[in-house]
Amino acid sequence: MLALSAFAQSQVIADSLMEIHDSAQYVHLTSAEEAVMVHRATEAPFVGEYDTTTQQGTYYCKRCHAPLFRSTDKFASMCGWPSFDDAIKGAVKKQLDPDGQRIEIVCANCGAHLGHLFLNEGFTPKDKRYCMNSIAMVFVPDTKPVLKTAYFAEGCFWGAEYYFSHEKGVVKTTVGYMGGHEKNPTYEEVSNHKTGHFETTEVVYDPRVTSYDVLIRLFFETHDFTQTNGQGADIGPQYRSVIFYSSPEQKAIAEKYIRLLTIKGNNVATMLIPVTTFWKAEAYHQHYYDIQGVMPACHRQDDTLFK
Repeated sequence: MLALSAFAQSQVIADSLMEIHDSAQYVHLTSAEEAVMVHRATEAPFVGEYDTTTQQGTYYCKRCHAPLFRSTDKFASMCGWPSFDDAIKGAVKKQLDPDGQRIEIVCANCGAHLGHLFLNEGFTPKDKRYCMNSIAMVFVPDTKPVLKTAYFAEGCFWGAEYYFSHEKGVVKTTVGYMGGHEKNPTYEEVSNHKTGHFETTEVVYDPRVTSYDVLIRLFFETHDFTQTNGQGADIGPQYRSVIFYSSPEQKAIAEKYIRLLTIKGNNVATMLIPVTTFWKAEAYHQHYYDIQGVMPACHRQDDTLFK
C-alpha cells in the first residue's frame, strides 16, 4: 500500500473532520478532554500541543469537529495557551463564566467549553485574546499549496514554455508579453518592435516541490544567455534574455547565478528587470510544441552547465 503524502494526509483528515461535523455526531472524549470540554477545567500552561504552533491551517472543535479558528488569527501571547484575536464567524459563543467575572468561550455547534476571552490587553490591534485549551481542539494544516510565480524571457516563448512546463513542481505555464509600454499588445505589434515588450513565460510553481533556484538554473540551461541581439536565428529586442524579478529575494538569487556563470568565463547578457504587467499572448501560442507534438526547434537544454 502506498504511503500518503503530507498533502494527501491533510486532505483525508480534513474530510473526516467535516464528515463527523456534518453528521452531527460527537467524538468520544478521553477523561482529560471531558474534564476541560464538559466540566470547564483548564489545561496546564505551556504544555498544550498547539501553544507554539505556527503552521498554516484551521483549528476544529475536538468534540464535534466544527471549524473554530484560523492560523492567520493566531498570535504569540506567551501566556501558555494558544491565543487568537478572532474566531471564524459564528463558530463560537460568548457567555458569562460560572465564576461571574470572565467571558467563557464555547463551541457554537456543540456547546463544548474551549477557553476564555480577554479584552483590552494590547496584544494586537483587535485587542482580543481568545485563550484556548489545546486539548479542546484539533489542528489540520492547510491542504491547498501556496503557489509562487516567476517570469522569464529567453527568446521564442514556444520553446521556453516547453521546458518550464515539463519541469517537476511547475503547476502552470502561460506565454505572453512583459516589459513594454503599451497595453494589450498583440504578437504583430511586439514583433514589429512597437511596444518594447519581451516574449515572456509565466511560470507558476509549488515551492514545496521545486524552487526558484531550480527554475533559474533551467532558464540558463535552455538558451544562449550570452547573445545580446536575440536568441539564435530569432533576432530582435523582443527575443532578448531577461529575468523579471518580483522581490529582492528573486533578484538576489538571479544575481547569484549570473556571478557564478561570469566566474566560469561567460559574458552574461541576461537583463534583470522588475516585474511589470504580464499580457497573455494569443491562444495559438499557448503550449505550442506540446500541441504540435514535437520537440522545440528554438531551444535545447544543456544540463551540464552547472556541473
